[in-house]
Amino acid sequence: MREQGFFGARAWPVWNPARSAGGRWGKARGLVVLALFLAWPFWAAVNAAIRTHTGPARVTALAVVMVAYGASWVLAMAHGVRLAPKERVALLGWLFALGFVFAVLTRNAGDLGHLVYSLAAAVWLLPARWSLLTGLAVAALDLIARWTAAGTVGWNFALPIVSQTATPVAVVLLIRLVIQLSQAREEIEMLATAAERARLARDLHDVLGHSLTTITVKTGLARRLLESGNDQELVVTELCDIERLSRQAHAEIRTTVSGHHRPSLAVELVGARAALLAAGITATLPATVDHVLTDLREPFAYVLREGVTNVIRHSDATRCDVQLGQSSLEVCDNGRAFARPGGSGSGLAGLKERLRTVNGQIEAGPLPQGGFRLRASRA
Repeated sequence: MREQGFFGARAWPVWNPARSAGGRWGKARGLVVLALFLAWPFWAAVNAAIRTHTGPARVTALAVVMVAYGASWVLAMAHGVRLAPKERVALLGWLFALGFVFAVLTRNAGDLGHLVYSLAAAVWLLPARWSLLTGLAVAALDLIARWTAAGTVGWNFALPIVSQTATPVAVVLLIRLVIQLSQAREEIEMLATAAERARLARDLHDVLGHSLTTITVKTGLARRLLESGNDQELVVTELCDIERLSRQAHAEIRTTVSGHHRPSLAVELVGARAALLAAGITATLPATVDHVLTDLREPFAYVLREGVTNVIRHSDATRCDVQLGQSSLEVCDNGRAFARPGGSGSGLAGLKERLRTVNGQIEAGPLPQGGFRLRASRA
């Protein structure tokens, strides 16, 4: 279903009949069931044709109208939802015209009751509000025709007319509501799956990007220490840090997949200091995070991790300054001033999503004096 609600004036029913279970055999069974519903008007046509005063011309006309009426009704019920609104209205007008002509040919006002098939198609194809109005119009037309033919209409005529009009409207609207609920459930499942995939992609990017960058930097530092023949204890210290970071990354991946990963801004500050030091970048970092608003600490932790990772990987900077306010965070460096991959890729997109949940915003771009700035804030 489209927007505007179930009873909206523009809530045209929309679904895909090709998705019905059973494949071709299922579709064939559906067409057979629809055709069986036409037994009542076909029987009325046969009764009208075998009357002694019915001539061959009218019998032929009855046969043509009945076949056209039945085929058009099956078409409307089986494939009408694929048509555009104007085409649906034209098809329904054709159906009502055939039903009226059928009653005229049988010369029996009671045969206007077969307009319930056209009414069922209207309820199936039109917005629910229009369907109810169409049902009232059909009931009124049937009552007027019987009153004109009999001169009066008692309760014994009026109640069956109201009943045979209200029943198809209620039943078809109920079927439409069930289909709408089924579609809504499928859409919710698809949206939940897409949201979970996006969360995994965003969290894994944030976790692995920083962890692997830090491991790469520390591995390079250990290699240089080995090549220069410096104190082996420093090499062992770096290798121990690499091992710790690898285990930490593994644990973070597990918690990310399970949906329990919650980064700490204080921990990220410690990690950023160590990563920048290993990369040979002079770092100016705040000593505490106590003054930061509580609901901003988690998204700021992601911003800090992404910003420091990009400084190490892309900037060729020698200095990085991190300024942390009550509701703002800035990561600035003196490296290359042109736009970087992290400034326009999945990293920045993920940060925007995280900040959006706390009514925050992200700004990223080169500085006038050179370097690059990543800023997260909330007004």
